[in-house]
Amino acid sequence: MPGDPKQRRAARHAQPAPTRQKPRKAPITVERITDAALEVVATQGYEALTMRSVASVLDTGPASLYAHVVNKADIDELIIGRLCGRLVLPEPDPATWREQILDVCAQIRDQYLAYPGISQAALAMFSTNLDVLRVNEGMLTILLAGGIEPQTAAWAIDALSLYVSAYTLEISLVSQRQSRQDDEWVVSRDELVRRFAALPADRFPHTKRYAAELTSGTGHERFDFTLGLIIDNLPRRRTTPAAGSASLST
Repeated sequence: MPGDPKQRRAARHAQPAPTRQKPRKAPITVERITDAALEVVATQGYEALTMRSVASVLDTGPASLYAHVVNKADIDELIIGRLCGRLVLPEPDPATWREQILDVCAQIRDQYLAYPGISQAALAMFSTNLDVLRVNEGMLTILLAGGIEPQTAAWAIDALSLYVSAYTLEISLVSQRQSRQDDEWVVSRDELVRRFAALPADRFPHTKRYAAELTSGTGHERFDFTLGLIIDNLPRRRTTPAAGSASLST
């Protein structure tokens, strides 16, 4: 016998229960690996950056990363390249070359400070990443426009890069220590001045007398001072008289 009409009608209109499907994971790409690596550094510091920690952010296993990157050193180059890609390089101007090179260095400094300890990656490589080379090319062009000898300009870029990396690394290490409440090795400037002032004058006369000067500097004053020392002491090309011009000698 056919079923009750109400039951048959209900059966006709019954909808199958929807089946839950797991959302498909976004494919692993070099861009996503770079994003994940920067997330690890921004939240946990560079020391936490490993193939495993990057894979964890992407909700995958480390083995799946090797289809896209060679190793951890490859990721280092990618993240430094990403930061370099964010830098704005000026059109070189012989009249303002000093300010321009200082600005590029300050941009690099600020990018590194946003990712604690990341400058270690820059210190450990000689990169052929195109974004990194773009910045090197820009800095070289600025220095050449300022009349700096090519060899001097090349070494100056190395010195400036090393200082920016070391400066930002020191800040990240101090911040890391300050975040540990039980660490007593980081002292305030006032405490440091007090300790210097308490030194025996017969052994440390100048340290005791100039304690304030030795511990002075706020913000990035020391950074600007050191870059100024490097840049202002770069020898510039000698200009030669144009052909046919009169000589000053008799």
